[in-house]
Amino acid sequence: MALTLTSRRKRHKLAADVGLLVVAAAFCLPLAWVVLSAVDPDANLQVKAPDGLTFDNFDAILTQDITFTPLLNSLILCGGATLLTVVCAALAAYPLSRFRSRLNRPFLLTILFATSLPITAIMVPVYALFVQVDLIDTMQGTIFFFAASQLPFAIWLMKNFMDGVPKELEEAAWTDGASSFQSLIRIVLPLMGPGVAVVTVFSFVMMWGNFFVPFMLLLTPDQMPAAVSINEFFGNRGTVVYGQLAAFSIVYSTPVILLYVLIARRLGGGFALGGAVKG
Repeated sequence: MALTLTSRRKRHKLAADVGLLVVAAAFCLPLAWVVLSAVDPDANLQVKAPDGLTFDNFDAILTQDITFTPLLNSLILCGGATLLTVVCAALAAYPLSRFRSRLNRPFLLTILFATSLPITAIMVPVYALFVQVDLIDTMQGTIFFFAASQLPFAIWLMKNFMDGVPKELEEAAWTDGASSFQSLIRIVLPLMGPGVAVVTVFSFVMMWGNFFVPFMLLLTPDQMPAAVSINEFFGNRGTVVYGQLAAFSIVYSTPVILLYVLIARRLGGGFALGGAVKG
């Protein structure tokens, strides 16, 4: 009986391992295609070893019009919108976390509902509004909409992280004469660094890969971000330059990877507030 149980557990463990390997392969194959096709002179849709290593694909895309200007536009749009989102989310989450009211729960549920609204459902009225207020085809208008679209979920995340900071620490600062805003800046936000990092990365990544919003709100080609300019590699008659597309994808992914690497230590740092209020 014991042997039967042991063998059954081994079979279940083996089946789980095989399933995980299949899932991992499903994620790794597209990445392998991107890396291999970027250095393949005859790249196609197949995942194969390159016929010969070449960097001509990178040479072809590393130009001002194809890569550098769109990447700069993306950094301006996503960086500015992420900064605005994090600041507004922190200011909105603080009273929700620290002050109790019968309106807190309905407000949070409304925020949660706002996160489920499809972006395509609100783009038509947003486009009409932007035309009326003269924000269409402007970087600042797109930044405002990016921030507004990410703000509901950012507030929800920020509030949950802020709940983990003991209020006693702020009360000690208030006793010393600090205001609520000073305690937020000097105590709460530094202690919830991992939470701020999570909100920053999540907001930036969601904006970085957004094609629809800048495609609708920006009209001038020189203002288009990389998420829109990548569409130029797909020809009108089904022709695609796969090698250059793969090379551009690698360059396009680099800022997100660098952002994650830079704040990875903050993401894994934890709050470590267990003994902060003892003594």
